[in-house]
Amino acid sequence: MSDTPTDAIDFGPLTGLLGTWIGDKGVDKSPEPDGEERSPYYEIITFSSADDVDNAEEQELVAVHYRQLVSRKSNDKIFHDESGYWIWDDDNQLLMNCFAIPRGISITAGGSAEEGSSDGQDSTILHVKAALGDADWPIAQSPFLRDKARTVSFERTFTLQGDSLIYKQTTVLEIYGRTFEHTDINRLTRAED
Repeated sequence: MSDTPTDAIDFGPLTGLLGTWIGDKGVDKSPEPDGEERSPYYEIITFSSADDVDNAEEQELVAVHYRQLVSRKSNDKIFHDESGYWIWDDDNQLLMNCFAIPRGISITAGGSAEEGSSDGQDSTILHVKAALGDADWPIAQSPFLRDKARTVSFERTFTLQGDSLIYKQTTVLEIYGRTFEHTDINRLTRAED
């Protein structure tokens, strides 16, 4: 960590994430023993500065910490609690998303950030992937998950346009004797301070 004031740090493509985001249009498609379940949900994601860091005095990074809490609309219970970091390596134009979920799984996903425009608005697209056994972007999971609900791959895309954040993520699982694409999609808006 550095002594650089947060407002002097260039977070690159992560800059627009900083703040609190709220969304109530989410749909979770998850596996069940006899098929699948679709659950509407709402959530809050809070992104804050984790400062700039260096690795081995060679790699300069900037990081944004986040916590995501997702609740089912049917009963208002939290069913997903995720904490992690979005990390940007400007020299190598490399994006990383490292996170853990308190079910016994941690993921280090890597990818890219793109700046562009759509419908006349500037946009930032953050895209990362990880896979079981991948030497660079691995998935670590507990023995129970490995044996009963193995995560094979993970892919996440965030599209940021002003005060709108749309994401889609797919987690490929081996569960209940089959392979299942567990997907989550939502549109969030920036909360006013």
